[in-house]
Amino acid sequence: MAEILYNNAGVPLVGFGKSFVLDTVGGPLQKPKSTSEPKTIDPVTISVDDTDYVSWGSGNNFPDVALGKIGRIGVLNTGLKYIRNFTLGQGIYPVKVEGYDDKGNEVLSPVSDQGLKRFCQGRMVRQYMAKVARDYFKIGAGFVQLLPNEDGSQMTGISTVNAQYSRLSKANNGIVEKCIVSGAFPSQPSKGEYSVYDVLDDYDPLDDLIRRRYAKKIKGKSFIYVIRDSWSNNEYYSEPIWQSADLAGWLDIASKVPAYLRKAYENQITWKWHVQIPYAFWDRKFPKEDFETTSLRKAAIDNYMDTIEENLCGTENADKPIFTFYEINPVNQKAEEKWIIEPLDNKTKEGDKLITSAAANSEILFSLMINPNVMGAGMPGGTYAGNQGGSNIREAFLVNIANAWLDRQAFLDPLEAYIRFNGVADDIELRFQNTILTTLDTGAGTAKTLS
Repeated sequence: MAEILYNNAGVPLVGFGKSFVLDTVGGPLQKPKSTSEPKTIDPVTISVDDTDYVSWGSGNNFPDVALGKIGRIGVLNTGLKYIRNFTLGQGIYPVKVEGYDDKGNEVLSPVSDQGLKRFCQGRMVRQYMAKVARDYFKIGAGFVQLLPNEDGSQMTGISTVNAQYSRLSKANNGIVEKCIVSGAFPSQPSKGEYSVYDVLDDYDPLDDLIRRRYAKKIKGKSFIYVIRDSWSNNEYYSEPIWQSADLAGWLDIASKVPAYLRKAYENQITWKWHVQIPYAFWDRKFPKEDFETTSLRKAAIDNYMDTIEENLCGTENADKPIFTFYEINPVNQKAEEKWIIEPLDNKTKEGDKLITSAAANSEILFSLMINPNVMGAGMPGGTYAGNQGGSNIREAFLVNIANAWLDRQAFLDPLEAYIRFNGVADDIELRFQNTILTTLDTGAGTAKTLS
């Protein structure tokens, strides 16, 4: 006789008998509204074909503004690319989890399905991962397009729609239903300048796909799977991780310091010394009566000054002395015909600006959770000093990989929905491969791991 366990509402959860075990699968008939209902009150919208789409930023131009800032600030651009690269590692691999060792690590075994291996390591998945990670880290959200075959029975393609050109519809009873894609944004797109796609339910996208297949509502369509950084509380478009550094003003400092120095070098006067020569010196050195004309006397003085400059300037004459002679007036005991040579004080201290720039770079990397030493941005002393040794960099890299787990799962979710929809068994999972830096005493410079 079968025994069935029910919940308080009388819904069967699990059952078992002599020769079978059953469990309940599928999505609930009614989802809790709080799981996917955006809380933004009266968001700014644009209307296209009688559908309201939520503006991304007050001027519907946040992606353009964000990409402009990233493009102007080298440390931010490089830091984001570094995050993308270590997060994606060396690609994904299908495996089975056979169990766990004594240390709690997964015991993984390869799968025999060669078609699935080729899919995971092929160009289509590689390009999807690179582009969705780009949008996710740069702008804060990724828009993944799932493409079914002709009859809607299988998924045959996965790609990333450029987030810069994507906007979501205003929630209807807590559910975002549409995504519009247009190269005209942030301006209002005209007819023929946009495409509209159905957005998969954020509560359970795979279950949404399966329901659509049963209802025969997949044929001839493609679908958008939205991934966001859950740290952001904006349920339409999540903020990128670096935005805190921007709001604090560090991006402005990082961009203004090089602009200031460039202008300073363009406009500065490069005088080094102020040489003061008394008029009486010229009367004694070049008496007027020794020259037939004033022009000849001027030419002699010019040649003399050129000779002085040539002998004192340039790398070959560094630290070279100059000898001048003068006499003391017997009446007032003051020096006469004495040259005075004074160094000019440069009020602009470029070194101070570079310290400020280095501090801004460090603060930006901190907002990305990157140890500045990994990027070669460690400073030799002061507030931002750090150990730049190999062990420190290696440990920081390992910490980055450990922290990448949640972001990696976000990128894997659309792929797992793809393969589950196509019938891949639940016991096959996807894992990332990492190249781990090791010390020389291990006998190898790197080691491969799956995570």
